[in-house]
Amino acid sequence: MNNFFEVKIEIKAEDIDDLNHVNNAIYVKWMDEVAFTHWAHLTKNQPITDTIWVVSRHEIDYKSEAFLGDEITAKTYVGNTKGVTSERFIEFYKGETLLAKSKTIWVLLDAKSYKPVRIRENILNLLQPFK
Repeated sequence: MNNFFEVKIEIKAEDIDDLNHVNNAIYVKWMDEVAFTHWAHLTKNQPITDTIWVVSRHEIDYKSEAFLGDEITAKTYVGNTKGVTSERFIEFYKGETLLAKSKTIWVLLDAKSYKPVRIRENILNLLQPFK
C-alpha cells in the first residue's frame, strides 16, 4: 500500500515490561499517538476545531516482539469512513518484520456537545484524498 502515513517510534525504558519486551498496552498508547500525529498533519493547513475524534473500538493482533533499542515504524491509513465513524489501520514494523497490526473505529463528535456528528465532505476529503 502506498497511501499510508509513517511515524517513527522510539522505544523508551518505561515501554518495556517484565518479559523485557514492549508491553502490549504500549501499542494502544502508540495507536493514539500515531492517529493524533496523522490528524495534525492532515489539518496543519486547515485546522478543524468544531469536532473531535473519540475511540469506539480497538482491535490488535500481536505478531512479534520489540525490545529496547529497536527501531519501530508505524504505518497508518484510513479505511471505510461514513456516517459518524472512520476506520484507521496501523501496522507496526521492526525493519520488514510486522510486530502488530490494529484497527480502530473512531467516532466524530461535536466539540461542544460531545454528540456524534456526520462526517462532512471537508473531513472526508482530508481522510481519503485519493477516492
